[in-house]
Amino acid sequence: MIQRQLLDGQCSHPHAFLGMHLANGVTVVRAFLQNTISCAVVDKRTKSVYPMKKLSDSGLFQWESREVEPFPYLLRTTRTDGTRHTFEDAYRFLPTVSQMDAYLFNAGHAPWNHHHLGAHRRHVEGTAGISFAVWAPNARCVSVVGDFNHWDRRYFPMRPLGSSGIWELFIPGLPGKGRYKYGLVDRHGNFQLRSDPFALAYEGAPNHASWYGIEEHYHWHDGTWMKKRAHGEPHREPISIYEVHLGSWRRVVEENNRPLSYRESAHQLADYCLSMGFTHVELLPICEFPFEESWGYQTTGFFAPTFRYGSPEDFKYFVDTLHGHGIGVILDWVPSHFPKDRFALAEFDGTCLYEHEDPRIGEHKGWGTLVFNYGRNEVRNFLISSAISWLERFHVDGFRVDAVSSMLYRNYCRNDGEWVANQYGGHENLEAIEFLKEFNVFTHKHFPGIITIAEEATSFPALTKPVHQGGIGFDFKWNMGWMHDTLGYLSRDPIHRRCHHNQITFAMLYQYSENFILALSHDEVVHGKSSLLARMPPHDVRQKAHMLRSLFGYMWTWPGKKSLFMGGEFGQYNEWCHRHSLDWNLLEHADHRGLRRWIHDLNGFYRKRPWLGYGDNEPDGFCWINPDDRNHSVLSYLRRGQKIFQKVLIICNFTPVSRNHYRVGVPLKGHWREILNSDSAVYDGNNGGNMGGKTTDAIPCNGHENSLNLFLPSHATIVLEFQTTPGEDDTKLNVFEPFLTE
Repeated sequence: MIQRQLLDGQCSHPHAFLGMHLANGVTVVRAFLQNTISCAVVDKRTKSVYPMKKLSDSGLFQWESREVEPFPYLLRTTRTDGTRHTFEDAYRFLPTVSQMDAYLFNAGHAPWNHHHLGAHRRHVEGTAGISFAVWAPNARCVSVVGDFNHWDRRYFPMRPLGSSGIWELFIPGLPGKGRYKYGLVDRHGNFQLRSDPFALAYEGAPNHASWYGIEEHYHWHDGTWMKKRAHGEPHREPISIYEVHLGSWRRVVEENNRPLSYRESAHQLADYCLSMGFTHVELLPICEFPFEESWGYQTTGFFAPTFRYGSPEDFKYFVDTLHGHGIGVILDWVPSHFPKDRFALAEFDGTCLYEHEDPRIGEHKGWGTLVFNYGRNEVRNFLISSAISWLERFHVDGFRVDAVSSMLYRNYCRNDGEWVANQYGGHENLEAIEFLKEFNVFTHKHFPGIITIAEEATSFPALTKPVHQGGIGFDFKWNMGWMHDTLGYLSRDPIHRRCHHNQITFAMLYQYSENFILALSHDEVVHGKSSLLARMPPHDVRQKAHMLRSLFGYMWTWPGKKSLFMGGEFGQYNEWCHRHSLDWNLLEHADHRGLRRWIHDLNGFYRKRPWLGYGDNEPDGFCWINPDDRNHSVLSYLRRGQKIFQKVLIICNFTPVSRNHYRVGVPLKGHWREILNSDSAVYDGNNGGNMGGKTTDAIPCNGHENSLNLFLPSHATIVLEFQTTPGEDDTKLNVFEPFLTE
């Protein structure tokens, strides 16, 4: 029976038939080999050779003896091409996945299971080879197929490890690197070829095969960075993130418009971010994905950097290089859903293995994708293992978790009658909530200093509160409300803004309910929304640039960490397209150069005053001066530190009208130095300002005994800092290092 199944490519217990066995006093060796004329068993101890009998034309050989006890052996073959080979038999080795590993995987206590599942180069009993392991509990049989066996599923069938659902096989002597897939006969008897969910690298369409043998021995050089990160306090530090899509940041036009490789972008991006003063790079998803139009947000390979820009070793070089420049690397990570591609996770073994079987829970209507079954131990472990793998193998510094809102609610993007309530009758996805808590606790415990960020658009409570205090455990949350209100306000014609003044002040009502990041992301410059610059209402590009500088000044001085999508820093005018490079040629124009210089100086202002980062999430770090001047569309507020002199005054004029003799109350008597002015000529402004600063008048205003008489340029943000007394350390008052031109 087993022999027939083997010849038909449907053998579910190959180790019970192949290899060496002792039964009823008879020692039997069986081997199933491709393209082989003859085969013999070689005793590794005595070097005795025992010819095997060929039982079928497809390559089944057998030798048996009542006189010889079982012994360590090799197989010696003569191939159809006349070559001879002596090698280890794959079916003589014990499993490479232990019973305890399998138990922990099923129990949901194996977040390091990427060490066991997938394809790994190992030495077993002194023999080098590749171990393969895959979870497919409802498959009838599973084989490893690849270039090494001409993709024939009859050869190298895997064994099931008890009731764990894991299939395993160690194949000795495979070449250094090669392609493979798993050939499954699924629950319904249908044969399928599947990519390895735990693969460390993939090839592209149309094959989508996995690669084995790509574990590199990369020598890292970021020890200093990693030590510093482990002792960091992200909540109390300035964080300014440059959000990047690697495929379109820069392209090589002369070479068929190809994107930069990981190694090429490593130095260019690191140098650029260093010169601009960004603290981190956030990459749109680089986990392997098949569909270019998804920008990576429909992931099929949760453990592998996309092949599009190079190898996994190349990506390690990318991270290492940025760390060497003092730049952190954050990944967009998508545990919220996955595509329906038949080569990947969908109905992996003929059943809904990674997704829910009920489409009211398991299908994402809005995106045409599938939702993970977070209630399944193995699925939670798969996802957490993915995160751990990126932190461990690639030294990344954290994750921006995509589409958290869709994970938290069972009725997300669903009409009444299209969703199933939880066990208590509510709409919260309790299993997903527990997964997110587990993810945050485990990653922070084993990789101190990393940051996790939630992209979440509702008011779900305590996302950034620690789990032990009843929260979900994220470090930060994108402030989607601030983003929508701010862009909505500034997209209006200035004459109408006074009627919508609450849009620009409302964010302070919930500012300290979470630890926020102010994000102007890729989502705001696609799908017909236009670029940030184009959304500013004046028709004249120079005036648009004035207004955008004012917006950036408001953003960088408002409480919260900062995140800006690439191109925004120099006023990309066209809407972002993932197939084309940013329009770097715009920097030939003064207004675009001025915008980039402004972002550089804002980053310098922010990073040179660590107390600003400390106060990003502390109510004491902010104080309104006048939030209610709607008639002039002007905001004024203070950012303040722990020391009495650590105070900066910010005034934002959101109209095209300059205002002379504009009086603002301040809490300290003395000289206030103008340190930033978006209307400065260095930014291609009109150079309207306050002659370097102003001294207070003893005139009460805005609830303070002293005030400043200021000039407010049109469409401008100005920043004044209280002048320290003689002898006070003034080094922190300097702006960032000189701007590095290209």
